Amino acid sequence: MKTVALRVAAAALTVLLLWLFVCVNLFCFPVQRATPARVDAVVVLGGSSSERLPAALELLRTLPGHPVLVLSTTDTPGNASVDSLCRDPESAGLDATLLCFHPAPLNTRGEAQAVRDLVAAQRWDSVAVLTSDYHLPRAGELMKQCVPVPVRMVASEPALDAWQWLRRFSIETGGLLDVTLNPECDRKDPTPEAVHGGDRIVPGSNPGGWT
Repeated sequence: MKTVALRVAAAALTVLLLWLFVCVNLFCFPVQRATPARVDAVVVLGGSSSERLPAALELLRTLPGHPVLVLSTTDTPGNASVDSLCRDPESAGLDATLLCFHPAPLNTRGEAQAVRDLVAAQRWDSVAVLTSDYHLPRAGELMKQCVPVPVRMVASEPALDAWQWLRRFSIETGGLLDVTLNPECDRKDPTPEAVHGGDRIVPGSNPGGWT
């Protein structure tokens, strides 16, 4: 019995170590497609806004043309800086057109649907989508399922401790399996009610529609 228990423990440890190895490579060092020379919009997914929003603003400064900055609002503490910017865009002094949307459902699946609908409404040819590196594989899979134009996934780098990384590994493993086994979009056409062009928010205007 003792030998059997040791073998079971060794097998469990091997599986755990293998899972950790895969997670580190998949979620800490995700494969990023090179940022295209030109995109019509830079979309920032909701959550961790203190990390993602500065990275998006820096990305905008490196891109030619005048891409629209698209922000996902969630009205949650982790998205406070983005939500605040969408409520009062004039305060930031942005040198870019700003468009905000509130996904339904309030998760990455809802964001993928919203990006699909915005692409159709705005007639964009390509977009960049920015999120935290651990979120990139799952978000990228959903964008691939839903969005009919080239999407370039760009990662920001979170500051997490070991326990926070372990939590993210668990969440993202389950999430990635879920979106792989249960795809979000059977078709990439926009929903009819969404094709209204959205509302562009410029400094000094009142957000509406997609906010």
